Amino acid sequence: MTASPTVLLMIYCAAIAGFSLVGGMLPNWVKMTHTRTQVVMSFVSGFMLSVAFYHLLPHSVALAPSPGAMEYSVWWLMVGLIAILLLLRLFHFHQHDFSYEEEGHHDHPHPHPHPHAEDVPDHALSWVGIALGLGLHTLIDGVALGAVMQGGLVAGAGGGLLGLGVFLAILLHKPLDAMSISTMMAVGGWSTRARNLTNLLFAMMCPLGALLFYFGINLLSDQHSQVVAAALAISAGAFICIALSDLLPEVHFHSHDRLVLTVAFLLGIVLAYSVGSVEPASLHQGAH
Repeated sequence: MTASPTVLLMIYCAAIAGFSLVGGMLPNWVKMTHTRTQVVMSFVSGFMLSVAFYHLLPHSVALAPSPGAMEYSVWWLMVGLIAILLLLRLFHFHQHDFSYEEEGHHDHPHPHPHPHAEDVPDHALSWVGIALGLGLHTLIDGVALGAVMQGGLVAGAGGGLLGLGVFLAILLHKPLDAMSISTMMAVGGWSTRARNLTNLLFAMMCPLGALLFYFGINLLSDQHSQVVAAALAISAGAFICIALSDLLPEVHFHSHDRLVLTVAFLLGIVLAYSVGSVEPASLHQGAH
């Protein structure tokens, strides 16, 4: 028996919210070492990159208006990539490695050193930057999930776990973001109550984006497929930007554990590609 896309989406949203909450509370329970953090980031970057190219982009092309489906999807992919790049540049909201204790591993001479409590620039800790940057980014992640589930409905996909690749990419990435927010707020002197409330609100952002898109897209009956195709392509661009301009640069310049980090990155790619085998077979076939 196969669960309906709506039921699956509810399950995905609950899991993402739960993992995000745990990620935000993780700094209170476990001290993430520098190497562990970098391995996780390498794996997640490979996974997100693979999901963008093997799941989101092909699905977008299948739903895009033809002729010119590829051009349509690539155009919107660039919109998503540029939008996230501008968010990263304007708000500087992604800081994933706060493992200060392993100073011996911070041996990589590159132009974006890790933020220590005494030298993190003020804008990196600003509430406006955190709220707008990660909030918008997380809403886009939610749109990606809602779009892939709607795309499955449009394509008439049946059987398998619809949207599993996108769901796992978000599930693995959100705890890192939540951990970043909690850590930056702690460094900035915010109270435990404020951090917990922010963590709860942040955990709800991705499900909110997913549900709003999934149910709201039905109001656009005339251009339903085109809007879903554009949303999928924008999401692919966002995933590519996050993987290549945010996560990977954090680990690229390290001289330690290069083999481990590279293997983690490749495993992420392979796993995301393999997830396609348990998704509906018709997912990337045209619905024209």
